[in-house]
Amino acid sequence: MNVAIIGTGYVGLCTGICLATIGHKVTCLDTDEKKIGALRRGETPIYEPHLVELMEEGRSNICFTTSYPDAIPNADVVFIAVGTPSTANGSPNLEYLSKAASSVGEHLGPAFTVVVNKSTVPIGSGNWVGTLLRESLERKHGRKMTDEFAVASNPEFLREGSALFDSLYPDRIVVGADHPKALETLYMLYRPIIDQSFSPPTDIPRPEAKTAVPLVSTDLASAELIKYAANAFLALKISFANEIGNIAERVGADITQVARGIGLDSRIGSRFLAAGIGWGGSCFGKDTAALVSTAAEYGVSMPIVESARLVNKRQRERVVDKLLGELKILKGRTVGLLGLAFKPNTDDLREAPAIDIARRLIERGVRVKVHDPIAAERFRHEYPDLDVQICAHAAQVAEDADAVVLVTEWTEYLQLDWDAVGDSMRQRLILDGRYSLDRERLIRSGFRYIGMSS
Repeated sequence: MNVAIIGTGYVGLCTGICLATIGHKVTCLDTDEKKIGALRRGETPIYEPHLVELMEEGRSNICFTTSYPDAIPNADVVFIAVGTPSTANGSPNLEYLSKAASSVGEHLGPAFTVVVNKSTVPIGSGNWVGTLLRESLERKHGRKMTDEFAVASNPEFLREGSALFDSLYPDRIVVGADHPKALETLYMLYRPIIDQSFSPPTDIPRPEAKTAVPLVSTDLASAELIKYAANAFLALKISFANEIGNIAERVGADITQVARGIGLDSRIGSRFLAAGIGWGGSCFGKDTAALVSTAAEYGVSMPIVESARLVNKRQRERVVDKLLGELKILKGRTVGLLGLAFKPNTDDLREAPAIDIARRLIERGVRVKVHDPIAAERFRHEYPDLDVQICAHAAQVAEDADAVVLVTEWTEYLQLDWDAVGDSMRQRLILDGRYSLDRERLIRSGFRYIGMSS
């Protein structure tokens, strides 16, 4: 099939490259000329493991453009994967979605086209996008248009750092549409993934147990709500684990053992029960805020989701409280932060806990040193006014530091020579914000080890 994708962020680029990998002809469109120029040179604007290699493998099936007339008229399927950032009140900013939908409508070809909302959008956006498309199409032709297109919702469930794996070997594919031809078209588009009949890339092998992928077909509104509900539930699990961790601290329990004990219950599961600094990234914060905002428009309160957001915010404040409890005075101290990205294997700094923690420490007069193996350069460009020392090597954040905080559990941090790290510190104090370090080893090396719940 011929596929056009509007937007070359995490979702759009990963989706486009994977669809090209399984044999479709893909045109990725973005209005950012610098980004498109880089992509044409084989450079990616984001860090994602194996992204460059897979883009090179699928080079014959993918091209990049800034032109709607080049991308849209011959497309069987058009994905809209533009950003929908939060506004001040938590509702999504739909400016980019509106512009993309109007531009797509203006350039639709004569053949039937399925226009897919891939961006995470409020419930009801499918109908709204349909109206924008039709108005744009009718302005172009000067007459009423009827059956030229259908709108569908196809939410993504990608984990940054594993986005390509999740695209090729998903737990499920959700498609929502009120037009049977749209559902049929998307089934044909995804059939190689549903049947797992494509040849897997060398760098991303197919799991042995992967035989077929469930396809969930729904109406538009249900597909839109599935996305928000899934992210809200995962956010709830993390915040629940952190709330239990706070109780564990008071009663002398080990939250890692508690999480393992409840996670082995098949009804609960162990994933997303890791206590620590909390969640960040582009999805959970934005989507839970949007869900609360959307519910309010319909007169529905969501106290559980609101509480999950509050618990997550408090975890970042607890880092400063923990350090204050150990060091007594923060003004004039030096604290090193290991990790800037909100999770390993990505350079994404959106809603990253490290940013809030650094700001709170600086406000208290702390000298902050930071390191990240991938996200440091992006941090330098996106937060030039944040007064921190960016270190070239992980061990440097500990030099003359009064404490070190593990914020992002990059593998290289877990493998540091902690004896040498401790020798360079003023005080051997480590706050393990992800419960990922070897506690006994650190204690043997003379560290005062504290967790978020210890």
